[in-house]
Amino acid sequence: MAAGTIPRGSEVLTGKTIVVTGSASGIGKETARLCTKYGATVLGVDVTKSFDHVEEFYRADLSDAATIDALVEVLPDGIDGLANIAGIAPTHPAEMVLKVNLFGLKRLTLGLIPKMADGASIVNLASLAGLRWAKSVDAIRASEHVDMDAPGAFMERFGITNERGRSYDFSKEALIAWTMQNRWTWRDRGIRMNAVSPGPVETPILPEFMETLGPRMDDVTRIMDRNGTPEDIAPVIAFLLSDQSAWIRGTNIPTDGGMSSNHLCATHGLTD
Repeated sequence: MAAGTIPRGSEVLTGKTIVVTGSASGIGKETARLCTKYGATVLGVDVTKSFDHVEEFYRADLSDAATIDALVEVLPDGIDGLANIAGIAPTHPAEMVLKVNLFGLKRLTLGLIPKMADGASIVNLASLAGLRWAKSVDAIRASEHVDMDAPGAFMERFGITNERGRSYDFSKEALIAWTMQNRWTWRDRGIRMNAVSPGPVETPILPEFMETLGPRMDDVTRIMDRNGTPEDIAPVIAFLLSDQSAWIRGTNIPTDGGMSSNHLCATHGLTD
């Protein structure tokens, strides 16, 4: 391929090494499949063992700091992309939700920065649930100094529990803010960070959200024409991992069937 040529089609990730967390199911599994199809060498990470669509698989509990540090040690140098997709619903204990969805994700990402190639791309799977992040700035700032192994005092101070799915919402609010904060952090090496925020997606954990959020989910599904699928989300992640998105930095892309636009229009009186 000639210098400066933008790869197309199935070549878009050829020669790249991509780490995909949550690779055993749902959006993570479809992202691993699509990245492999596009020519990448995919290194899968999940707590559930699965070798589907990955060149190598690493079993790891991303709620455990020591496990994350060990994972960083064994992953290779020269990583071209990191897709932070692993996450859990608020049917799990609130502390566990924050550990996996936020603190563990950040620890893994920061640990891997020295192992990333220049020009690498980091993509964080956020959520429509994080849309109101600006209302949580004080808690988000405080979360930057929390010990992953002991978040209890922080959670108590800011009322982060599983009531109405607050633990999940906050984890995604903070993740969106962290993505934007790091728009230029590693610009000298060309490493960029972006986020993708799905709405309701037909994955194995969707029933857990329905159980936890109840009427909130009913309102969303009533407005939507359909739930999303992993096949709706993975192409956006793959695009952000590719060189075609090299000048997109610190951006959160809502991939939610129009739900975030509906919310913004309603908030600002632009509904019919």
